[in-house]
Amino acid sequence: MRVTRGELFALPPRWLFLRLETDGGLCGWGEPIVEGRASTVATAVGELLEHVVGRDPRDVEDLFQVLYRGGFYRGGPILMSALSGIEQALWDIKARDLGLPVHALLGGRVRTRMRVYAWIGGDRPEQAAADAVARVAQGYRAVKMNATGEAGYAETPAFVAAAAARAMAVREAVGDRVDLAIDFHGRVHTALAAQLIEALAPARPMFIEEPVLPEHIEVLPELARRTTVPLATGERMYGRWGFRDLLARGGVAIVQPDVSHAGGIWETRKIAAMAEAYDVALAPHCPLGPIALAAALQVDACTPNALIQEESLGIHYHEGGELDTYLADGAWLTPTDGYVNLPDGPGLGITLDEARIRQGAQAVPGWRNPVWRLADGSVAEW
Repeated sequence: MRVTRGELFALPPRWLFLRLETDGGLCGWGEPIVEGRASTVATAVGELLEHVVGRDPRDVEDLFQVLYRGGFYRGGPILMSALSGIEQALWDIKARDLGLPVHALLGGRVRTRMRVYAWIGGDRPEQAAADAVARVAQGYRAVKMNATGEAGYAETPAFVAAAAARAMAVREAVGDRVDLAIDFHGRVHTALAAQLIEALAPARPMFIEEPVLPEHIEVLPELARRTTVPLATGERMYGRWGFRDLLARGGVAIVQPDVSHAGGIWETRKIAAMAEAYDVALAPHCPLGPIALAAALQVDACTPNALIQEESLGIHYHEGGELDTYLADGAWLTPTDGYVNLPDGPGLGITLDEARIRQGAQAVPGWRNPVWRLADGSVAEW
């Protein structure tokens, strides 16, 4: 069996799907994307596919090595995301060829269902409490909210108090039977992070995500020493080498590689195994589409230290497309008592509606993340 060609579909709201064809009649799907940089990643995918067309798609590890090491310059969001989507499609083909789900090839299941969480409150989380109640009614037992909007290097006591009040309003609205994660989104500078973590602790967060930018992971051990709240990070780290330093330094309780950014399914599983050796949990980042979610759930299925899975159903970024728009059957996306069943069909375990994908690709998405500014006109982290 040989790969004959790849085909890309840019889809609303902000997704890029890859379809790999083989001369054996099988095809596999992947989701290579950097949010807001679909065209750039598509170009990288096209270049990398020169090494894939004509090869046996079942040689996943060797193809990963060629794609990662064969270009001399490596790593980073664009190249690793392009590689990730290709790698997902290779696993999809390999597992479909054997009539098995991907997780069966990676050691087999360690669980039959996976806990998931949903987003609440949007970019500026004023309505988080009401959204949390609605999410619980949908079947979620864990939610995540942004801590703040724009944040400067230092902020007033009122700014910190408002963030704490929003989080406490969610806690009071849903009670103690629902977990609340709080995302700093890399918006918070290091001097402010400790103050905010302390102020948010009474809301008893499940974890605080990206308390500082990935460029500043050296402060995580000190932040961790000053709080009992678990700290999580990793969505903007790439490959196991990007996580090696993080884990060796300490301070992180939960790693969050993205299966569409960090290097694909097998690379995410390797990162999880490294984290397990440090007694650190896995919570894959995934505010993306259905292929990325299916790939993440394949990792979750066979990973003992997988804690919870991000799911983008109803996320505030979705305009013009929803998580189930391009699925033949999306009923499994809705959780029951906080859990979804793991996709157990062959390959990634999902069936895509190819006709709808081809139709949707006629409307090329132009999503870009916003550029925020502070009151003085200077650029703020989004």
